[in-house]
Amino acid sequence: MKNKLLAVALCVCLTGSLLGCGGQPASSGDPSESESETGVGSDGETAGGSDGETGVGSDGQTGSGTDDGTGSGQAAAEPVVREADYTGIETASNGARVSVHDPSIKVFDGKYYIYGSHMTGATSEDLHVWKYIGNGYTSDNALFEDLFNEELSIFDYSGDYGNGSYAVWAEDVIYNEAMGKYVMYFCTSSTYIKSNLCYATADAPEGPYVYQGELLYSGFTAEDIGQTDVYEYVDQAYAEETYLRGNGQYDNQDWPNCIDPAPFYDADGRLWMTYGSWSGGIFLLELDPQTGLVIHPEADPENEVDPYFGKRLLGGGHQSIEGPYIQYDADTGYYYLYLSFGSLERTGGYQIRVLRSDRPDGEYVDMGGQRPVKGYNNAYYGLKLSGNYYLPSCKYAYMATGGMSTFFDTDGKQYMCYHTRFNNGNEYHEPAVKQIFMNQEGWPVLAPYTTTGETISESGYDSAELAGEYFFINQGMKIDSEIAQPVMIDLNEDGTVTGSVVGTWTVSEGTPYVHISYDGHEYSGVFCAMKDQAGTEVMTFSAVGVNESIWGVKY
Repeated sequence: MKNKLLAVALCVCLTGSLLGCGGQPASSGDPSESESETGVGSDGETAGGSDGETGVGSDGQTGSGTDDGTGSGQAAAEPVVREADYTGIETASNGARVSVHDPSIKVFDGKYYIYGSHMTGATSEDLHVWKYIGNGYTSDNALFEDLFNEELSIFDYSGDYGNGSYAVWAEDVIYNEAMGKYVMYFCTSSTYIKSNLCYATADAPEGPYVYQGELLYSGFTAEDIGQTDVYEYVDQAYAEETYLRGNGQYDNQDWPNCIDPAPFYDADGRLWMTYGSWSGGIFLLELDPQTGLVIHPEADPENEVDPYFGKRLLGGGHQSIEGPYIQYDADTGYYYLYLSFGSLERTGGYQIRVLRSDRPDGEYVDMGGQRPVKGYNNAYYGLKLSGNYYLPSCKYAYMATGGMSTFFDTDGKQYMCYHTRFNNGNEYHEPAVKQIFMNQEGWPVLAPYTTTGETISESGYDSAELAGEYFFINQGMKIDSEIAQPVMIDLNEDGTVTGSVVGTWTVSEGTPYVHISYDGHEYSGVFCAMKDQAGTEVMTFSAVGVNESIWGVKY
């Protein structure tokens, strides 16, 4: 039957006899088990739990679980973990054919571009296979007009690593209509705090980008602050009391590392740039659309606005938060702040999280209405969209997924591009592109597989297409090297979920929207028919709740 409304509540039987609805839900995805350098405590507090600091707020998801009273008297089911069997499933590699770290993705004149760290850029016709524009620290890199020209000041402040090698990171390009130029924002760095935000311009998206100058400085000390432009915006006394410690060193616990710039236009056409990595957190500055330069704001300490660095959006205390990217969605009316948590190496727990706001300058909050601030462990905050995971048909597990960016294509579909490492014993990485869908509550969910041009059915799917056995993962909220591995569940036609987890599922008639409840939590998302990594047609679901993401794949 087409788009049948499937709903039933499941009561848990604890003794073998029939019990009324109730009982205590099990906790899910406790970040306190993290083995990462973020040092999550062992106090047992669970993110998104009923008693946790990041418990779901009034606008979040509430689990129907066994408490909605509609299934009283039904026989209970117990979870029976079924390991995944991949027999007969073909596998394939990611297959991007380029290695671009921190990829910023754009579409210009019907062609896709990514720009990334280490002076790399690439183009694609299909969002899957990419071809380099430029790659590497060379004077003849076609993406730039010789960044190593001795007459340029690009490395004068940040310097090199002490061995003649340099760092150019996190390029991001935006077309500035007022300037009539493609403007690239990027950074140079030599330590984990001494960095420069810079910009370059070009007449074509593939470059060459011509260096224009520096925008912002971090990591200065009492000895070299005179090499920066800080005193143009604050006086010496303010700078020394605010940005420097008593020993004259930069206070990176409170102030940013000026890397990872990401410009964006808001709904009113104002131009902004978010930036920051670890250190003092993620910051935001407005840009002048006529010049592309920074507009330094008036000081507003109560709202965490600094006259040089701009507004702190979140973070501080050198927590593992970096690579901010803000995307406005006119359909939901929200600005989405995407972030990378963890350490970027393969086993560092690198992952993608998101918060949202109805204003470009925040406050950005997660599904529990919270945000990470100095003194709080960041593992508990932000909706986790992707981390380390394996799905059937993948040649290797995907690891350290992060450094993301998003865009709307000309057909209105929204995509995310990020770099990913693999469970293959080395640090090789490639870009991957997935489609983003919005659930009924306006939170993003990621398609389980990289895109091949799939289109979600806005009118939903036949119930027969949806019911059946699924490979299932919950990525939790931990920041560690663990890989989320599939287990098997059944979405039954009577609306129950059985197998490795036990709960309920409900489809809104005439839509692709699904709500899945288990362990006392509710996850809201979508069904989407698409192809797996090897090109086999599959039915998938992706849903989010209590800051976690769950995925399912049916063959």
